Amino acid sequence: MRILLAGFEPFDGATVNPSWEAVRMVEQLHAVQLGVRAVQLPCVFGEVTERLREAIVEHGPEVVVCVGQAGGRHAVTVERVAINLDDARIADNAGEQPIDQPIVPGGPAAYFSTLPVKACVAAARKAGIPASVSQSAGTFVCNHVFYGLMHLIATEFPQLRGGFVHVPYAPEQVLDHAEPSMPVALVAEALTAIVTAAVLLHDDLRLVGGAIH
Repeated sequence: MRILLAGFEPFDGATVNPSWEAVRMVEQLHAVQLGVRAVQLPCVFGEVTERLREAIVEHGPEVVVCVGQAGGRHAVTVERVAINLDDARIADNAGEQPIDQPIVPGGPAAYFSTLPVKACVAAARKAGIPASVSQSAGTFVCNHVFYGLMHLIATEFPQLRGGFVHVPYAPEQVLDHAEPSMPVALVAEALTAIVTAAVLLHDDLRLVGGAIH
């Protein structure tokens, strides 16, 4: 099994992005055992999907998991759905700030992850790491590449399965303000459990994972 993990470069003035640090750690630990390859993505609308497409062509994975930072979240969250909308609260690393723009003009309103979302959450929780299902990947570059990945699967790479995972801040990012965080090593352990579940299971588990709001 070949697995591609994609994390992001730092953005919004930060010097670290735990998504990249974690996927790089998973590759270092499990490149041979799990067939993991890691790639860093630019935090730039449009360019990010093309870079992901190049990595898919280069590495020929069977499973693709993109990973991004979600500051303020307490747990690793496996995303259920990507929407066809860019609505950026801040500018990306190229200074672009699209507002109310479709990611793929004329494309479907949304795509569901093709990972066994609830099984992935259960696997991370079994490893002792806080994890939950998320119903929204936001409207910034994370959602942009999540939708882009699923559109690539729908139109160019039907053999792939893929999805997106958000991770909390790293502790060093929140030294001066009270925000939830998680050590990168723990995030890497959660991602290892998640990709293992994604590889082993095609059918999801029937567990509670919904939200009231």
